[in-house]
Amino acid sequence: MTYRAKPADGVAWVTGASSGIGRATARELARRGFTVAASARSADALDTLAGEAKGLGGRIVGHPCDVKDEVAIERAVAAIELAHGPIALAFLNAGIGSDWRPEHVDIAVFRDTFEVNVFGILNGLAALLPRMRERRRGQIAVMASLAGYRGLPMAPPYGASKAAAIHLCESLKFYCDGWGVNMQVVNPGFIDTPMTANQNFPMPFLMSAEEAARRIVDGMATGGFEIAFPRRLAWLSKFTRLLPYAFYFPTIVRAMAQGRRKR
Repeated sequence: MTYRAKPADGVAWVTGASSGIGRATARELARRGFTVAASARSADALDTLAGEAKGLGGRIVGHPCDVKDEVAIERAVAAIELAHGPIALAFLNAGIGSDWRPEHVDIAVFRDTFEVNVFGILNGLAALLPRMRERRRGQIAVMASLAGYRGLPMAPPYGASKAAAIHLCESLKFYCDGWGVNMQVVNPGFIDTPMTANQNFPMPFLMSAEEAARRIVDGMATGGFEIAFPRRLAWLSKFTRLLPYAFYFPTIVRAMAQGRRKR
């Protein structure tokens, strides 16, 4: 049977917990009774988050670290398990957007985006998987995006990093199944967070971070490999993966033009 973590099994670890989806998911997990180890670079933001969790049922404890630092992540995982017990559930959520300018391929933007959105995940997996494999039990959800399904014109560095995250989870699932580790990928659409606040392209079915968190934690508790939402946008995105390129590119161009006219 597929393992799904419960509060009695151990700690839930959330990266990128200082704002947006990570912050909302940490609160939702605490509301459902988990002890949540929340990680981000800002210790002050984590202290504030821990205070907000009082009275929710579970609790949130801050463990600051930078997901780009492989050694720091390994130490953070060791410190969490030493202080609070085994990590039963991990949400590797930390991620950044990208400031894309189509007239110039800025290698630094791609490198920074992949450093957080891909290698930040890998650093977490490198620290977690040996421990969970030894215990023959664990659950890991990785933040990707519907933007990783196919190439889109808005943000190539971001979309490419999310495509890599999806591929990584798909590949690792074959091994994780044999280790007793439930590997999941989270593919949200447009969520109202600081990352999307200043974007000037159409964002259909925009959802609050709190609603996204509820759907993510519901998916952790009951869902399968992929947690994708909102449903209408997810199915539309899945459909575009079936389109031949000769149809796909004109379709996206028309959709973007229509979206700009509506705005």
